[in-house]
Amino acid sequence: MPRPPCARTPGSLRAPPSAHREPDVFHPRGVIARGGSGGQTGAMASIDAVESNQSGTTRRAESEAIYLAFGAGALGAIYGLIVALTAADLQFADGDPFAVWAAAGAGVTAAGASIAGYWRARSDPDQAWRRTLPSWKFTVNTISVVIVHTALAFLATFAMYRLLALGFIGLPIITFWAVVLMAVTLGMTAYIVYLSVSRMTTQRMSSLLMAFVVIGTLTAMITTSDPEWWQVHFSQLGTFDDLSSWVFNGTLIAGGLLVTTFAVYIANDLEVLTAEGVLTNPRGKQVVPALFVVMGIMLSCVGIFPVDVSLALHNTSASGMAVMFLVLLIAGPKLLRGMPRTYFVASAAFLAATVLSVILFIPAVGYFSLTAFEIIVFALIFGWIAVFIRFLGVTGQPALSRPGVTSRS
Repeated sequence: MPRPPCARTPGSLRAPPSAHREPDVFHPRGVIARGGSGGQTGAMASIDAVESNQSGTTRRAESEAIYLAFGAGALGAIYGLIVALTAADLQFADGDPFAVWAAAGAGVTAAGASIAGYWRARSDPDQAWRRTLPSWKFTVNTISVVIVHTALAFLATFAMYRLLALGFIGLPIITFWAVVLMAVTLGMTAYIVYLSVSRMTTQRMSSLLMAFVVIGTLTAMITTSDPEWWQVHFSQLGTFDDLSSWVFNGTLIAGGLLVTTFAVYIANDLEVLTAEGVLTNPRGKQVVPALFVVMGIMLSCVGIFPVDVSLALHNTSASGMAVMFLVLLIAGPKLLRGMPRTYFVASAAFLAATVLSVILFIPAVGYFSLTAFEIIVFALIFGWIAVFIRFLGVTGQPALSRPGVTSRS
């Protein structure tokens, strides 16, 4: 009598194991051992081997980051010497501002470190899925990551020295300190950026986006030439022909690029969760990343078209981003069916807060000014993105220990 076929559990990605062979043993980082005569002891030994390999990868990244920091620090010392010898009146922020020179050097250093680190990281076991991406998509992702790290390094460095300038008003920077400060700034930039891109995940991108948007916006606020910008609207920060406007608009453009890069990581995460049966709506893995792409494009267009360039395009882009946000909130329970219940509760709270903000802004109520309304909605959108991505990672953790699923991190 023929033996009946083995049953396959819902969402299984592999053929059922034979009667004479136990299934593969999996770890959150992928396949690590074959079951069988070795039993559980062999499986645990293989787990230790994989964890040891991951530890080795981390140590390699740390070592490479240190050597890169030494090299960047040496170049920074030379750069600082050149700046000190050529600048007429070198101060932290006034005269010939050291803040601008240091920020420019940090930006260039961040660009080089992020290119090297992000490209090298694709050979790591937990980033193997990136090697399956089409070359154009990987290139776009690399450009987005590089631009954001470059801009963030520039903004963070500029803001840091602007703060120092408030404590050392009028202090001239002599050659010795120019060399030391520039070496430390560029060395630390290379170290931090290299490690950041070497361990890039969806969750890390979320944290990176939050830090980038906050630092960029605050930098634009404190450097604007119009201290009463808030009496007009939030987008007023991007209308001045000065550094603050470039920072504000650049933050929106680069932030939009990073949101579009999210889509690739999110698509990979949703693909695994859907195949595993954690998420039950197969359309979600296509629709949700597409909505994020549109949201990122709209955010970039808000910075590309300031209100003084094209009010219609600016408002259309801002409205389009808000619409994508609302669609993700409203359609989430259907598209993302299988996510934790707490996530949907949080999304409902974001939706309620958005509706309440609209009510408080309408002329009949008039409690919120246009500036307050824009800032609140802006914060709600990026706050929800952070919550969504964090919950996406939590949702995936149980699935990764099931047979047939490789790493998504």
